[in-house]
Amino acid sequence: LRTLSTSDDVEDRETEKGRLEEAYEKCDRDLDELIVQHYTELTTAIRTYQSITERITNSRNKIKQVKENLLSCKMLLHCKRDELRKLWIEGIEHKHVLNLLDEIENIKQVPQQLEQCMAGKRYLTATDVLVSAVDSLEGPLLQVEGLSDLRLELHSKKMNLHLVLIDELHRHLYIKSTNRVGQRAKDRARIGSLGKDASPVPLMDVTNLSTPRKFLKTSQFSTPGSSSMRESSLVEMKEDTELDPEENSTVFMGILIKGLAKLKKIPETVKAIQDRLEQELKQIVKRSTTQVADSGYQRGENISQENQPR
Repeated sequence: LRTLSTSDDVEDRETEKGRLEEAYEKCDRDLDELIVQHYTELTTAIRTYQSITERITNSRNKIKQVKENLLSCKMLLHCKRDELRKLWIEGIEHKHVLNLLDEIENIKQVPQQLEQCMAGKRYLTATDVLVSAVDSLEGPLLQVEGLSDLRLELHSKKMNLHLVLIDELHRHLYIKSTNRVGQRAKDRARIGSLGKDASPVPLMDVTNLSTPRKFLKTSQFSTPGSSSMRESSLVEMKEDTELDPEENSTVFMGILIKGLAKLKKIPETVKAIQDRLEQELKQIVKRSTTQVADSGYQRGENISQENQPR
């Protein structure tokens, strides 16, 4: 249009118009040829573009729907907030109740477990079970009225358990340790009675007998870190369910002391040991005297002989 408007006369405009029409026709022919040559590629491109357009349109619609749903959910949650909080609190309460019921079921089995542990002399396990059960009964389960009888029973067992542990501790301190001396004396007497010309049995050497104190190194009583070392060994001491608990007296007494510590009865234990010390030592002398006298009698020795037992 600009070219035609700048023409000088009608003839120039007609000439320019014919030239433009011819150029348009040539362009159309070239375009048709190109379309024919690249028909497959053009068709594929158009279809691909159409598919992409449709997918973009569908994605926009879906995103719009998601936004609408999120807004709807937000409004619904805002309306139901108090009810949801109530349901959440009820869920926590029910979970807590289930935990309490499981704990009650386990505590009901404590008397039977305690009886089995006491029968097998697993005193540390018995102490752990009993202390844990009593703490639960006097703590989270304090308001459960149906456990009042069990609470009284376990509390009574806890009050009396330290007496059993103290008796076991005295038995290993004074009786079991001295039985080894008596057994050695009996063995020597039996060996002496078997010989025809048995020579007088020499005095027993008790310096090498293992005592609870000799299980500890002497350096521990003089070094600054000895108390912490003994304390750590006591804390790490555990019961072996596969072995005889009384096989090692030192370990067994350590377990007893650990159990008494968990029962918080160490002061009572020290006082009981102090009160019974003289009596137990007298019993050791009495038993030893009886054993030595019986040993001498079995060897057929005359009391008036020079090597009479003293």
